[in-house]
Amino acid sequence: MKIIFAAGGTGGHINPALAAAGEIRERYPDAEILFIGTKDKMEAKLVPAAGFDFKTIEISGFYRQLTLENVKRNIVTLSHLLSSSKEAKKIILDFKPDVVVGFGGYVSGPVVRMAAKLKIKTAIHEQNAYPGITNKALAKEVDKVMLTTEKAAQFLECKNEPVVTGLPVRGEMLRADRELSRAELGVKENQTLVLSMGGSLGAEAINNAMVDLIAENHENKNIYFLHAMGQFGLWVPEKLRELGVDPEKEENVEIREYISDMARCMSAADIVISRSGASSLSEIEALGKASILIPSPNVAENHQYHNAMALVEKNAALLIEEKDLTKENFSKVFRSLESDKKKIAELSKNAKSLAIIDAKERIADIIVSLSQ
Repeated sequence: MKIIFAAGGTGGHINPALAAAGEIRERYPDAEILFIGTKDKMEAKLVPAAGFDFKTIEISGFYRQLTLENVKRNIVTLSHLLSSSKEAKKIILDFKPDVVVGFGGYVSGPVVRMAAKLKIKTAIHEQNAYPGITNKALAKEVDKVMLTTEKAAQFLECKNEPVVTGLPVRGEMLRADRELSRAELGVKENQTLVLSMGGSLGAEAINNAMVDLIAENHENKNIYFLHAMGQFGLWVPEKLRELGVDPEKEENVEIREYISDMARCMSAADIVISRSGASSLSEIEALGKASILIPSPNVAENHQYHNAMALVEKNAALLIEEKDLTKENFSKVFRSLESDKKKIAELSKNAKSLAIIDAKERIADIIVSLSQ
């Protein structure tokens, strides 16, 4: 069995592909697996580190804003489109795969499209509730479309009936124990643990909102705040001190740059406040957490809003769009949830009901079936 995975750009594309490839390698140790990506993105480090063979093609995306600089960049992108198809064809013909699977990112387009043209079995996986441009186009050509959420199907024209597989969640997330995690974090039994974050770089809007929320509620010792400020949010502790909150002295306020033990922190949490990237939502669902979602407005096709709405429509999360993220509105939404234990339990239960915890197994099943 020989399989090519095409994925690149962000961890949201690469990590699900690695999870599926790892599952296949575990089942079929003799399977030959090759990843195709770009040389200057995350996949160039993550894929070899996971022990998979890796080849690159030259590809980039189009810039939509009309500026002289972007016109120049788009000319380069056009040249990449022509050369990337040739590069993809050579790799595919040399490797002779049984199936080619795209997990998103610009690199998926020329690789999967060329495989389909060569009459090789193909599949794609769409992580978001609102599909990206590349997958919208590929859905019409590939043999199988795999979706994280059924909501995405309404935005796609598929050659064959799509299948909801979910999105792989790390094993340590699924194994995490809430009570043990809370004990390790020093959170008391009667405290409501509020976990808030805006990604590894940090989200300024969420950082500002959490500074105000923590300053307003830190005297309530029944609430424990654990906030990840991100690389660009290192100003948060000083701003809190200006507002009369010293994170180093407050026993119920913990500020970190980054959360490296997400399984522990997420499993311990009662309320999660975060962006609505596909991976984060899959973890929220898998662990059954009540959440207040603040989608990033700075993403392609506003897909984080659609991701969040997939939960909101099932009464599994609350949503505040960034344009509505005022101090007063955020405080009102938070207080109404934090003070209502029944609502927290309801959102948690509904989020858990949406979880697909065997996603990597489902994805592997489909890929293997196509290869036979």
